[in-house]
Amino acid sequence: MVSSSPFKASFFGPRYWLTWIGVFFLYLISWLPHKLQLALGKLLGRLVHRFMKRRRHIAEVNIRLCFPDMPEHEQRELVRKNMENTGIAMMETGMAWWWPNWRINKVFGSVKGLEHFEKAQQSGKGVLLLVPHFLHLEMASRIMGVKHQGIGFYRPHNNPLMEYFTTNGRLRSNEYLIGKKDVKGLLQALKNKKVCYYLPDQDYGRNRCEFAPFYAVKEAATTTGTLLFSSSRNCETVSLTSRRDEKGRYHLEVLPALENFPSGDDLADVTHVNQRMEQAIDLAPEQYMWLHRRFKTRPDKNAPSYYK
Repeated sequence: MVSSSPFKASFFGPRYWLTWIGVFFLYLISWLPHKLQLALGKLLGRLVHRFMKRRRHIAEVNIRLCFPDMPEHEQRELVRKNMENTGIAMMETGMAWWWPNWRINKVFGSVKGLEHFEKAQQSGKGVLLLVPHFLHLEMASRIMGVKHQGIGFYRPHNNPLMEYFTTNGRLRSNEYLIGKKDVKGLLQALKNKKVCYYLPDQDYGRNRCEFAPFYAVKEAATTTGTLLFSSSRNCETVSLTSRRDEKGRYHLEVLPALENFPSGDDLADVTHVNQRMEQAIDLAPEQYMWLHRRFKTRPDKNAPSYYK
């Protein structure tokens, strides 16, 4: 359990100077008007599209695999918008970490479905909240935290100074954080009737996975970790949708609990999870993190990578 990240004198050392410069500029930008930050983020995203060819290629491959019937010009447009939203996501990180609540409330659009949290907790259960990797996830979590704080399940940063800023930034919207390897910690949080974030939509490798449909990809490596936590008697499993509208306001909705879940059929269960992820992504596909290698693990170990 992580409830704070102390500052260390060693952070002033030369190895962190570039990190300090980056964080300093992000902090300054975070105090600019919201619309200007969105515009700067979009501009940054266009630079990402032009110069970060490897990441652009990964997004192109993912979108082509998921939407093979989409015309090529629409695929290219979706990739372009996705890169713009990637740049905006960097601005949103600063907003989420440093904005006071009154600024958060100004970009608050709507939050629906909180009654599903209350229903589970009133019955003595915690909530496993399934969330896709939205590019605006930092802001979505901060907004949700203003309405209902949860427990973040996260991977610690390799850079200790960035870990300091990331942890303290995310603690503004979470009661505390749990490292991704702390399975017992998450189970205990569910037992304590907490709302726990869990992101089941990445390819975590061949270990503890089922190959389930994800959009047009018939066999996508999908973690069964969701089933481990959901099988707890102390848990209801719900999912979250989130999008940023054209005015820059954020709209979140907690969907009802998955019924008869887990059922004992792992493949059917993770397929259901993927369907919930698709349901959320479809609201704003350009705001999803297509930049990660979602299909790096293939059923046939000898099959060539999609991303070469």
